[in-house]
Amino acid sequence: MMKAIALDDERPALDIIEAFCSRIDSVDLVKTFTRTGEAHFYLEKNPVDLIFLDINMPKESGLAFFKSITQQTLVIFTTAYSEYALESYDVEAVDYLLKPYTFDRFTKAMQRAQTRWRTIQQTHSPQASEQAHLFFRADYGLVKVTVSDILFIEGLDNYLKIHLREGQPIVLRLTLKAILEKLPADKFIRVHRSFIVAIDKIQSIRGRMILMDEEEIPIGSSYEKDFFSVFMK
Repeated sequence: MMKAIALDDERPALDIIEAFCSRIDSVDLVKTFTRTGEAHFYLEKNPVDLIFLDINMPKESGLAFFKSITQQTLVIFTTAYSEYALESYDVEAVDYLLKPYTFDRFTKAMQRAQTRWRTIQQTHSPQASEQAHLFFRADYGLVKVTVSDILFIEGLDNYLKIHLREGQPIVLRLTLKAILEKLPADKFIRVHRSFIVAIDKIQSIRGRMILMDEEEIPIGSSYEKDFFSVFMK
């Protein structure tokens, strides 16, 4: 089931989305917002699969909001203004719902979202992990990261540094919790409150330190038991 949020400065518009989502089994609308700032704060700590997003917001447009977030998430734009349609497809929106829209039209948009979401899920499955890529938003664009190239991920407050086999680390505004949910569970494990490592890239372990590509990564006491139970299999 897709996890979704909705953002609109008009409460009645959010009520409609809530009512329509309650009639569709493939989506779980977990939160609604009337302000972009509140939605930004939520997304920094909580990954979602889909955003219903009004374009004509008072302080920050929906388009600007979507370009600024770092999560890889689907978006369905909702607006009363048709002139934004072309620009919405430039950011690969799933659909563009022109208010007022019917439940049938909403259902069609959800079917498109479900199709694209399933494709993403299959791409990120363990069977496809060696070829899988993740896309992250950074500097108003998308950064493509090959999952098999990731050595470890370092958490810095609300930022991450993704260390790769080659090239400079990639810095993103995202939490460790959010990125861990996007990574193949059998390939990556959290070993410290500030580190996630690729299990198959570990070279050796000395005491409570992991050696990886000339880097030493500590194993936190609260993560030690789970780590060794996985690593020793």
